[in-house]
Amino acid sequence: MTDHLTIALAQINPTVGAIRANLDRVRDARAGAAQRGADLVVFPELVSTGYPPEDLVLKPLVLDLVEQSVTALAAETADGGPAMLLGTPWRLAGQLYNAVLLLDMGRIAAIRLKSDLPNYGVFDEKRVFVAGPPPEPIPFRGMRLGVMICEDMWTPTATQTLAEGGAELLVVINGSPFEVDKAGVRVDLAGQRVAETGLPLLYVNQVGGQDELVFDGASFVVGADREKVAQAPAFCEYLLVTRWQRGANRHWLCLDSEQASPITDLAAIYQAMMVGLRDYVNKNRFPGILLGMSGGIDSALTAAVAVDALGADRVHAVLMPSPYTSSESTEDAIEASNLLGCKLDTLSIEPVMTAFGSVLAPVFAGTDADITEENIQSRLRGMLLMALSNKFGAMVLSTGNKSEMSVGYATLYGDMCGGYSVLKDVYKTTVFKLARWRNLNLPDGAEGPAGRVVPERVLTKPPTAELKHDQTDQDTLPPYDILDDILECLIEHEMGSAEIVARGHDSDIVNRVWHMLDRAEYKRRQAPPGVKITRRGFGKDRRYPITNRFLSVLA
Repeated sequence: MTDHLTIALAQINPTVGAIRANLDRVRDARAGAAQRGADLVVFPELVSTGYPPEDLVLKPLVLDLVEQSVTALAAETADGGPAMLLGTPWRLAGQLYNAVLLLDMGRIAAIRLKSDLPNYGVFDEKRVFVAGPPPEPIPFRGMRLGVMICEDMWTPTATQTLAEGGAELLVVINGSPFEVDKAGVRVDLAGQRVAETGLPLLYVNQVGGQDELVFDGASFVVGADREKVAQAPAFCEYLLVTRWQRGANRHWLCLDSEQASPITDLAAIYQAMMVGLRDYVNKNRFPGILLGMSGGIDSALTAAVAVDALGADRVHAVLMPSPYTSSESTEDAIEASNLLGCKLDTLSIEPVMTAFGSVLAPVFAGTDADITEENIQSRLRGMLLMALSNKFGAMVLSTGNKSEMSVGYATLYGDMCGGYSVLKDVYKTTVFKLARWRNLNLPDGAEGPAGRVVPERVLTKPPTAELKHDQTDQDTLPPYDILDDILECLIEHEMGSAEIVARGHDSDIVNRVWHMLDRAEYKRRQAPPGVKITRRGFGKDRRYPITNRFLSVLA
């Protein structure tokens, strides 16, 4: 029986499908942990394949490679170095499980299976995995580890089973995506499990971007007294080493602690956007990004995130003025690009507008100009950006925000063009807050400049699409503080009209916003992926029918 144990929590950034590369990252982390005297290294959920692998794990060739590679990795633990708890898909008796394997002494020493498969929001694990039984403790170095996989910690069942089976330390491996305020929820849930069992809990989480999901890491340890005794930083790979001693009452105590500084809400959102964009571009091997720089707040903030994530040399901004583009917008677009140090080209769309007008004149004869001509301008800009993307290989970055996407204030095949969107799940009021925050702060790991990056006038002028003279967003939309509160009620909380009106909103405005939200579903289905920030981002989190005749109006 051992009375001392050193456990390292390895929050690493795997790439879905890169099985050999992911396990090389595991090897590197194990080597680093060995140098620091670790007995055990704990890795995130499904780290061998990356998380979430979705239907990739339905391919037998993928599972064959996983099993060959993990078995070879297990053999390497015969070197006397640290054991590993490794998350991986695993086949047993013809069934596929989300599993955790103890690799020790040159072999697969134990296998435990995820029993609580999440099937809500972005999660659909029941589609590909079979649920395992409640886990039993794993014997290790003369003590017993209570190992769980992510969702198993969110209810008391697994921890109670482990405690009754004689577990002495609870260990949770996770692929838990970032959401605003979710870090506190995780710690609170861990505290509940500790209170129910009296056992300390170690929590390791994946870090990095995978399509629309961003994993924030932020691994931690909660002691038997429910106090957080160790905390890894968020949004970066990190090896958190913890040293444990069995006390006189046979309870395990964490002897030393490492506490990373907390991260504020705006800083966390900005980091999530940076990490999500950086990994999407790099993991998909794009040389850089292109974006339309309009002189407005959305493109200015998107450009700042892109430069911070990738560096100014990989960001190409394009100003595409029309006859309706104000001199102030042109000046602001130039200033924003200069502040960031990124390339800016100017391509006027006026000659193309004239050409389109000539082509369409015979069939448009006798009609008045309306939103059709406005949308043509947006689509011309999208066409120019896509032409540059095709020619030079950079990915077009869409600049629309969640408020606009909610109510359909975006043009299909126009400003919705792009391969990715960093503001997709960010409301307009939060866009302004983030821009002001970035002007005062340089995010950790940012490649952009310190100081102001969004021009002051961009923060104060009324938002406008500038598709006709003297146009502002509020010509057709409620003020954004009102619109965003109503949208949050409808999207994040599924509130009815009466509840929202009771908050002080006008009933006609509430019903108009609800109607616009429902009517725009077909557009959102065609939007590019983007970073998930809130509890209910558009996409897998919120799945509404396009054909939908439910009436939302108040009686």
